[in-house]
Amino acid sequence: MNPTDLLSAPSTQVSAHDCDVLIVGGGPAGLSLSIALSQAGLSSIVLEQQSAVTLAEPPPDGREIALTHPSVELLTALGSWSELATHEIGRIREAHVHDGAVQSVASMSLDALGSGEEHLGWIVPNHALRRSAFAVAAKSQHVRILDSAKVLGVSTSSDSATLEYQRAGAPKASLRAPLVVAADSRFSTTRRQLGVGADMTDFGRSVIVCRMRHEQPHHDIAHECFGYERTLAVLPLQDDPATGNHLCSAVVTADSADAQALMNLPAEAFTAKVQSQFDGRLGAMQLVGERHAYPLVAVYAHRFAGHRFALLGDAAVGMHPVTAHGYNLGLASVRELTNALQHAREQGQDIGNAAHLQRFARAHHRHAWPIFQGTNTVVRLFTNARPLPRLLRQLVLKSANVLPPVKSAIVQQLTGRGLFAIGAGGLTGRARSSHITRGHSMGR
Repeated sequence: MNPTDLLSAPSTQVSAHDCDVLIVGGGPAGLSLSIALSQAGLSSIVLEQQSAVTLAEPPPDGREIALTHPSVELLTALGSWSELATHEIGRIREAHVHDGAVQSVASMSLDALGSGEEHLGWIVPNHALRRSAFAVAAKSQHVRILDSAKVLGVSTSSDSATLEYQRAGAPKASLRAPLVVAADSRFSTTRRQLGVGADMTDFGRSVIVCRMRHEQPHHDIAHECFGYERTLAVLPLQDDPATGNHLCSAVVTADSADAQALMNLPAEAFTAKVQSQFDGRLGAMQLVGERHAYPLVAVYAHRFAGHRFALLGDAAVGMHPVTAHGYNLGLASVRELTNALQHAREQGQDIGNAAHLQRFARAHHRHAWPIFQGTNTVVRLFTNARPLPRLLRQLVLKSANVLPPVKSAIVQQLTGRGLFAIGAGGLTGRARSSHITRGHSMGR
């Protein structure tokens, strides 16, 4: 066996198949699904282009992920939350929204009061989530990971999904399973190979993400500053464990040409622009590490499932980051798909049956569609400098501040608590009991 075959295939597999589920993509969504399936008694093989070394220690990419409480509960149940270091877990106590210039009083202030939670949510580096998911998946009983694997083609038949792939330095090979899941990013090649199109919204903008140290404490308050040329988000992070310096994540969104110019600025000049747009509220700031730029393209697949396939995470819905829903929506799809497959197996049904998978697809669409459209509407409304959108924007923020039901609905989405919030609910049956018996704790 190749030493990078981290676990051998489970002994429970059907002789005609290599596993129960083939998962294309070893990011946090794909790996989280493999762990959840393992806890539910289903075997999987994960194929990922990156090497095992990179999967085990992914480099920082600048992205900080906001997590709802149900998302953290799911990560806790999977065991990956306990793999995070204490300094990697930050909290968002309040969120302040500023329209135009940053002022002493925010246009809209949000907190967790009345939600049953002490804070709105959590914030964790993306690379830490990737590392922790891999750490648990690599030691899960029914998970096999094929690193450095390029998927060459995917096809489905009446009784199987077949995947052709090639690993570095090895001949081409194939795998068969009742179901294949595409979890290989919003620009998913697997989605295209399965014949599923997607609506793509290119906002013509890019986001620059980086860490900054600053003089004044942030008090666990996140700020979203909607400027008319650039949008700035300032997200609270844990203090630097080595120096004790206060840290935040700065997220600058600008049109692509302006973003490139910002990336080309010396560190001091870039920092000065961020500090100026934030009106110096955190005192003197200094760039820590590298800046990373990403194009802003939102994606919504035409179908989330079909005969012997399903889409997961960004391969199904790739969100604009402004409302911080993307990763939480991906974890919700992990929960929903796991529950659907576990139910099918317990009922003696074929887990790759299209009719059964469509129930998962419809449920996820009901969650995702209004959030996706709402997020795109927020982006268009809050980045338009024309007089009418500016007036409408001010009316929206004022109404949210003075109408408790409106503010409550927003807080429900941020915390994940409430009837229509993302991820409300949990794993069923065996996955829940597995979490209880292992006794994972959120109190880190």
